[in-house]
Amino acid sequence: YYAQLKDRIGNDADTRNIVLPVETEASSSPPVDVAQKLTKLSIKPALTLLEFIDKAPIRNPIPTTENLKINETYKVNTPVKPSLAPVMAIKNGWLVRGNEVVVGNRQDVQWWNGSARPYGLKNSKAHITRFVPGRSGKGLTDDLDATTDSMKNGSVKILDHNYGLWYDRRRDDHERIRRMDGDVWAPFYELPFARSGQDKAWDGLSKYDITKYNLWYWDRLKTFANLADQKGLVLIHENYFQHNIIEAGAHYADFPWRTANNINNTGFPEPVPYAGDKRVFMAEQFYDISNANRRAIHKAYIYKCLENFNDNNGVIQLIGAEFTGPLHFVQFWIDTIKEWEKETGKHPIIGLSVTKDVQDAILADPNRATVIDLIDIRYWHYQEDGTAYAPQGGQNLAPRQHARLLKPKKTSFEQVYHAVAEYKTKFPDKVVIYSGDNFDSYGWAILMAGGSLSNVSGISAANLTLAATMKPFLLGTTKQYGLANAGKAYILYNSSADAINLDLTKAAGTFSLKIQNTRNGSILKEEKVNAGSIIKINKVGNGDEVIV
Repeated sequence: YYAQLKDRIGNDADTRNIVLPVETEASSSPPVDVAQKLTKLSIKPALTLLEFIDKAPIRNPIPTTENLKINETYKVNTPVKPSLAPVMAIKNGWLVRGNEVVVGNRQDVQWWNGSARPYGLKNSKAHITRFVPGRSGKGLTDDLDATTDSMKNGSVKILDHNYGLWYDRRRDDHERIRRMDGDVWAPFYELPFARSGQDKAWDGLSKYDITKYNLWYWDRLKTFANLADQKGLVLIHENYFQHNIIEAGAHYADFPWRTANNINNTGFPEPVPYAGDKRVFMAEQFYDISNANRRAIHKAYIYKCLENFNDNNGVIQLIGAEFTGPLHFVQFWIDTIKEWEKETGKHPIIGLSVTKDVQDAILADPNRATVIDLIDIRYWHYQEDGTAYAPQGGQNLAPRQHARLLKPKKTSFEQVYHAVAEYKTKFPDKVVIYSGDNFDSYGWAILMAGGSLSNVSGISAANLTLAATMKPFLLGTTKQYGLANAGKAYILYNSSADAINLDLTKAAGTFSLKIQNTRNGSILKEEKVNAGSIIKINKVGNGDEVIV
């Protein structure tokens, strides 16, 4: 054990190597001098384990000083209050920290598969609620301080988190069998609910009590949110994870809401009616809030999702990962949030991340639209030809199942701009983000349409501050886009081969003009231009260009 420990943590293991000493050898043919030495040692009784333990104060004495109280001997340092990044808030329809539009690469978390062995660690991603007992680091129990430092200094600024598909790695085999024992395999993807200590769930551990919560899971999320507020990061908190209730039967096997896995009488059918003895179609029942018992559990859980972050500002609440559920469940989710906000006086950032039909229905409902701060275009997109790929909500199909049926075509820069600009025009005071088809390839389209959380690179803090004061507009030529604080500042994007003609006839003074590379922000050309006329800005190179 200590040899393995030393391999893992180095020489620090020596300080923990406290074992009963064996100071003699057991050779069957010792030299004469060794035989003489062992003969002398045989006069004394062997050291017993009890005696060895009793001598612990001699090996590691506790320092004492006469006439001093313990609180005078051991001073407790007053914790230093951490400095905070500027508050994340919504201003002028943008998501900002302080005065800067929030941008950055986005990463989700691993929610199945993985190994705590060396070969399984090298390709692992940062996580919040992954747990490997006694081990920390990449692919193990993440050091959240180190993780957030890495994010602060790197390109990933946004972590999109949902709970695990199942707790332990045995279920990665995608079988539906009941486990014979609780001999679980790490890494564990922790779940929101506490175990009851009663009976046995399908995974061999005790059943869940889904009215009580896994304190470690929620504390980890809270710790990450606190660090995000210190380091200027964003946590997207997905309340639910639809993957458990659709597609492969194994997704549902260990699900805490399954009747066989909890002590709360959730009322779902047992044995589970797997379609074709293989597939699961439990979405309609799960989203049915007419069952009073389940409705109360849902409500309490949504309250927990909100109250866990009630003094954080860098958290965006979404209904759930892979959510293609029905309108009525989204209405219930929003109504519950509205009640919580009324009771607490708190107003977290609430995002609407649903199918297009459900999104439009909620935004057309004045009583519920007021709760929504952020529109996430995730489960639909405009295709390259301008038609919408927009599967309906509540059809009991996962996003990838819809895609197999409808066979969506790819989007384009122009169509990403179209989608974001459409919703920014309709709802100018709400934040719009784009998480749909190939979103990470179209950061500039998102930003130029007025969208937040784009992954544009090479844009300075000063320009992000300027952007927060601007609104999108179109120039006369196709493939030319603009953001403007009219007469004061402009950010232009030219993906055409033509020059941009910018109307400054109503402006006065001199403008500093910089033409930049869209990929790294390097300055291609810099000059001064006089306002009072239409100025022509010629292309410098062949690629797309940003003009500030």
